[in-house]
Amino acid sequence: MKNLGIIIFSAIALSSCHTQKNVTESSPTPISATEPVKSNSAFFSKITEKSTFEQVKINSKINIENGSFIPTLNATIYIENGQKTWMNLTALFINVARGIATPEGVKAYESYNKTYIDSDFSYLNNLLKVDFIDYQALQNLILGKTFIPINDRDFELTQNAQGYTLSSKNNIKINVDSKTTEYTVKSDYSSDFNLAKVTLNNLSNQDQLEVYYNNWENFEGNSFPKNVKIIIKAKKTDQILIENTKFDFSKIATPYSVPNNYKKTAIK
Repeated sequence: MKNLGIIIFSAIALSSCHTQKNVTESSPTPISATEPVKSNSAFFSKITEKSTFEQVKINSKINIENGSFIPTLNATIYIENGQKTWMNLTALFINVARGIATPEGVKAYESYNKTYIDSDFSYLNNLLKVDFIDYQALQNLILGKTFIPINDRDFELTQNAQGYTLSSKNNIKINVDSKTTEYTVKSDYSSDFNLAKVTLNNLSNQDQLEVYYNNWENFEGNSFPKNVKIIIKAKKTDQILIENTKFDFSKIATPYSVPNNYKKTAIK
């Protein structure tokens, strides 16, 4: 449990994944692109649609592979659309962490070392090896919606047997706090516009982020991926695997307060 950063991100950042064996077996097949799609306005309109639900509660099982032993974590994740993402984590029937993300930032604590964080989104950006994650991007990442800044002039859209591939034509430049970072981006979508895979390369340091989405299902008119896998490739490779078990659209209480005698820590 000493790796607070990866644990808290796992619960806050995604809604559904499977064990490594199952995710590997269900990963999308290689896609062979055909001719570019010339009339793509309908595609971009569809993939940038905003979620319309009010709230959703997700029960999940989380497995983390980062070189240290971390037991399977049971998570309750609750999202109020555009407002907050709350989570509670247990392992072996013991509460181990709780956190909340809002447009203002991320707060979380873990009970093993009795530490807590109170940060803006630089925390999650450092963890993901990117610099553009804000609350809306985080929520989109959780829900399997397009979470990377998209401008149709910067991308080429091609159609293939599985659906669509969206590839950056030139390096994508993202400016945050007067700092510009360049990326190459490739995203695969199914024929019904569900996100299947995102590959993001940071050209300044060669870090890479990969996200896989599988087994999309419709719940009360909302589509969610039941299986997601995140791979963060930097000096070492971390994998976050979460298996969704249940969706519920009722409201719940989301208490958050840091227990007494916990120490604030910085995540590096």
